[in-house]
Amino acid sequence: MSLHNLQPAPGSTKNRKRIGRGQGSGTGKTAGKGNKGQKARAGYNHKRGFEGGQQPLYKRLPKIGFTSRIEKPYVINVERIKGIAELEEITLESIKSIHKLGKSVTKVKLIGASARDLASKIKDEAVTTSGK
Repeated sequence: MSLHNLQPAPGSTKNRKRIGRGQGSGTGKTAGKGNKGQKARAGYNHKRGFEGGQQPLYKRLPKIGFTSRIEKPYVINVERIKGIAELEEITLESIKSIHKLGKSVTKVKLIGASARDLASKIKDEAVTTSGK
């Protein structure tokens, strides 16, 4: 049965620096904390973003940012794009054949004075009109 050497390799470890143990130790008196001040006191801890009592940057700047998870439809004015009124059946695909839509568009809302008259032609749940 062989015995293993469990000692660390020579020079691989150092003794812990013992602070506040007298002038001769090199870290006596103030124990490496400088002279006075909040950081020199026992139990010192500060909040994230604390700026010494000055109003922190995150409170000085306005609140920004919110993304609604409710998907808003792409709005098309029927008065401007005449081809939609001439379609027999109005679906998302038929609108894409007439009007260029982005890939991310999944809902379309038709607006305009004559949009209500087209309600009977709509055959797709992704397409809606203004009004009832």
